[in-house]
Amino acid sequence: MTMLLSACSPEAAEKSPAATEEAKAAPTRSASGNELIECAIGGAQWFLRECEVEKGSAEDGSRILIVRHPDGGFRRFTVLTDGRGLEPADGAEQGEAALVDGRLDMRVGDDRYRFPATVKPDAQGQ
Repeated sequence: MTMLLSACSPEAAEKSPAATEEAKAAPTRSASGNELIECAIGGAQWFLRECEVEKGSAEDGSRILIVRHPDGGFRRFTVLTDGRGLEPADGAEQGEAALVDGRLDMRVGDDRYRFPATVKPDAQGQ
């Protein structure tokens, strides 16, 4: 089974009842045109669609995603080509990835992210 990160918007998911209605109306793109994904930063309980994703390339040519937090912080992820999704590109903390309801859920330390994903069951790799 291979996971591919897609450019489509993530679905609304586990949120507080008030945040659920806000998420339906939340934009899927930032003012700069980058995709917005759901995140729960610093151990936050609820996911909100407020992290901006920039696409880029590392010096070695690998694809990276830079996730910008609303507080100005950021995290970089390497896009893996073997079907496992993403891994943190910086720091000593390891990431935990899980495919849940058609999205890639990532946890690094106290930060959690929900990336849209496409699963291709007939593709090579694990």
